[in-house]
Amino acid sequence: QVRLVEAGGGLAQPGGSLRLTCETSGFPFNDYTVAWFRQVPGKKEREGVSLISNRDGETFYGDSVKGRFTVSSDNAKNTVYLQMTSLQFEDTATYYCATGLHRTGNSLWVRSNRYAYWGQGTQVTVSS
Repeated sequence: QVRLVEAGGGLAQPGGSLRLTCETSGFPFNDYTVAWFRQVPGKKEREGVSLISNRDGETFYGDSVKGRFTVSSDNAKNTVYLQMTSLQFEDTATYYCATGLHRTGNSLWVRSNRYAYWGQGTQVTVSS
């Protein structure tokens, strides 16, 4: 049974930092990619934030977070991290990790309908 559990959300000030974690189980972590998405209340679409390939470490980022967020993984712990720095008000959202059991990433990674398995989400609020 594939399972993803996010943690680490909370309240941060503009310019501050947070680190999210995504603990996974139920699938061969080292063989697949895991993505981070976020969703703002009232918006139907989930925005692709980042993706990491646990096979070769290749990473992808959404344009709005490039240079500020860093995705990484610990294959021994089956865990993916999202280090968020220089946080902005616009980063306020519920953050989800997901996997579609894809072995590699490509330009389609931002499409949320490609992911069958999702965590429950963790809230990030950026406020002064």
